[in-house]
Amino acid sequence: MNDSFLMAILVSALFYGTPLLFAALGEVLTERSGVLNLGVEGMMLMGAVVGSVVSARLGGPSWFVLGVAILAAMLVGALTALLHAFATITLRVEQTVSGLALTILAGAAGLSSYLANVWQLRDPVPHQFTRIDVLGLAGLPVVGPLLFHQTFLTYLSWVLVAVGSWYLFRTRAGLNLRAVGESPSTADAMGLNVVRTRYVHTLAGGALAGIGGICFSLSIVPTWQDGMTAGRGWIALALVIFGFWRPVWVMLGAYLFGALASLSLTLQAQGIDIAPEILDSIPYVMTIVVLVAVSAGWSSRRLSAPDALGTAFEREAR
Repeated sequence: MNDSFLMAILVSALFYGTPLLFAALGEVLTERSGVLNLGVEGMMLMGAVVGSVVSARLGGPSWFVLGVAILAAMLVGALTALLHAFATITLRVEQTVSGLALTILAGAAGLSSYLANVWQLRDPVPHQFTRIDVLGLAGLPVVGPLLFHQTFLTYLSWVLVAVGSWYLFRTRAGLNLRAVGESPSTADAMGLNVVRTRYVHTLAGGALAGIGGICFSLSIVPTWQDGMTAGRGWIALALVIFGFWRPVWVMLGAYLFGALASLSLTLQAQGIDIAPEILDSIPYVMTIVVLVAVSAGWSSRRLSAPDALGTAFEREAR
């Protein structure tokens, strides 16, 4: 029973950690440019509702419908992020205020719920991401369920972690991005386009958050429910700090939180009776602990947070 319980925890960690990983990776790119985006939750919900619409209304083979759903979720996530980018980069609105407003606008009581009602999303989606038996190796002990029996979205997230790490730390574009996040005035003096860099990476972060949303509506649930992300966007924000703004560490943190999020269901499946309310609260308690732990003045230096994070760039103020 111990072995089966541990395997169930590991498999669940990957499954429930995948949407967190997409959203957190996007936020890493955004924050590396110096933009703090607290609207991740809203972007995930917009991606989830659009993914549900595509799956419910678009005909054709599943691979085609799901591919369009991913692109649509990325597009709506990027468009939602564009609102935040315009407000904070062009208009220089306080980034915290803009992000919170975006989450309220697109949240369960806002635009995503309204669109779901307009499109009458009630039934389970006909096209959804299911686990793939890669090369028939899913039956292998231990590594089979973990590495060769995951959904396409999980495999895509692994590719993005590798690409993100390479991009941030092995390319000139990544170096320029980190320079903009550390000191935009210095980067501007070196000839880098700070505004364009922040726009591009804020939109990229929104696109990845949109994919994180369809992990819920086309895989985990899979149907539309108001507020179905249930605060996972806030956990993704904490994961960026927890992972030191580095994709690989963010991935490990996402799977840790994924394991905690699935703990209630896993224990119930094993016949262990513990109040689910207690277990379901653990990921959010840990999120609060992480945010409190890094709120001290030494956090930016010790945890390598971008120095200009949350600071508007004013070229004329150099």
